[in-house]
Amino acid sequence: DRARQGRYPSSITNEVSADRLARFFIATDDAYLVGKEIREMVIFAPQNMIQDPPFTKLDLLLCRNVLIYFGPELQKKLLPLFHYSLTPGGIMFLGNSETVGSESELFSTIDIKARLFRRIDNPPQTLGIDFPTTFQAHHQGSNSDTKSLAPTVNLQTLADELLLQQFSPAAVLVNTRGDIIYINGRTGHYLEPAAGKANWNIHAMAREGLRQELGAALHQVTRDRGRVERPDVRVTDDGKTRSIDLTVQMIEEPEPLRGMVMIVFAEAQEQPDHGLHDKKPRSGKQAETERQLQQARDEIRTLREEMQTSQEELKSTNEELQSTNEELQSTNEELTTSKEEMQSLNEELQTVNVELQSKVDDLSRVNNDMQNLLNSTEIATVFLDGRLHVRRFTPPASRIIKLTAVDAGRPLSDLASDLVYPTLEEDAREVLRTLIFSQKDAAARDGRWFTVRIMPYRTMENVIDGVVITFIDITVAKQLEAKLRATVARNRDKPANGVADGA
Repeated sequence: DRARQGRYPSSITNEVSADRLARFFIATDDAYLVGKEIREMVIFAPQNMIQDPPFTKLDLLLCRNVLIYFGPELQKKLLPLFHYSLTPGGIMFLGNSETVGSESELFSTIDIKARLFRRIDNPPQTLGIDFPTTFQAHHQGSNSDTKSLAPTVNLQTLADELLLQQFSPAAVLVNTRGDIIYINGRTGHYLEPAAGKANWNIHAMAREGLRQELGAALHQVTRDRGRVERPDVRVTDDGKTRSIDLTVQMIEEPEPLRGMVMIVFAEAQEQPDHGLHDKKPRSGKQAETERQLQQARDEIRTLREEMQTSQEELKSTNEELQSTNEELQSTNEELTTSKEEMQSLNEELQTVNVELQSKVDDLSRVNNDMQNLLNSTEIATVFLDGRLHVRRFTPPASRIIKLTAVDAGRPLSDLASDLVYPTLEEDAREVLRTLIFSQKDAAARDGRWFTVRIMPYRTMENVIDGVVITFIDITVAKQLEAKLRATVARNRDKPANGVADGA
């Protein structure tokens, strides 16, 4: 009822955002209530996982810190039920101390630390659910079936039922851990519920005198998978001692019961009384002593066999550990070798790095020298690649051709120039084709004159990778040439004028 109310204290404002509070909660004087639309989406109902039919088509199943209070057998029966309840690909969320155990074929692990598991849609085999109530329902069904078949009575069936009910010995069906699965007949003389929390383990329910014999026999049967008979076992029931024959057998058939153990309690046959009343107490005490001695011998033999088995297991484990140690040593040697190789490789890389750094320094110095050389000559130079795109230029070249730093990579034909040299691109292509340098004088629109020289660009490997165009300013020479021609022309005219005057 408290969960159904959806009532939270006002302190949740420290943990829930204001947007979520406004969207999913209703504020009251001293608390917050979950909105009606949210509460209607949740079903609150008591559910007994052991007896009630399960919910189906669940996308998420949360069962945290519940399975740890159940025994292994009950856990093994509940996990297939959880698998049935989830939709294909559904998620199961268990507690921090819980896991799917041996039912890994039903669930795959999403996050083992968070205990998140995903339902496997097509498991190899789905285990059934079988609780004590199932046996009760089965017997009830059998009675109804018997009543329905009353008109056609089967004498053999009735005789078998009578024998089982009145003449068959008391027996219990347990698993290898001693958890009781089925009880036949009256076992009150041999078993009694232990005080405190309900415990259906036969080791806890066995009466005085039976517990030790039963534990040793069950252990032997579980180990050897056979049949053990212990005659004349003395069991104390309410101060009375009775003698029984104890039989413990591992079940191999039928298949559904394989691996379980059947324990049968049969009353021992009493020895006939020949009137030796005075010898009975002593004979009984002597028989009890002999039985205890035999039991002690059997226990010693069992302990010796267990010790020998443990010794063999320890020896096998020791051999495996030695083998693992040798493998680890071998791996360690390989890692040491790899480490040495890595160190050697690291030294080589350091040497190569030093050489590369030296070459980078040399290249930087050469680049600086070349830059200073080009700047000091004051010669306009343009470097073009094989497609006649600008690769580099000197600052004086920008006063002839309109070049800026962002023009690197642009074709020569896209650049504006002050030169009256329309065939500059064709001459550059011709030099690139014939590898013969070209030299021409070209005038600028502002009256300057330049000698334009175009030469192939050769790499260190003697590969042609573009052209180099230099512009040499010859304006002064052109001006002196013009003055000289004018002077020569004047000198040529003076003699002619003098002859004319003399005449």
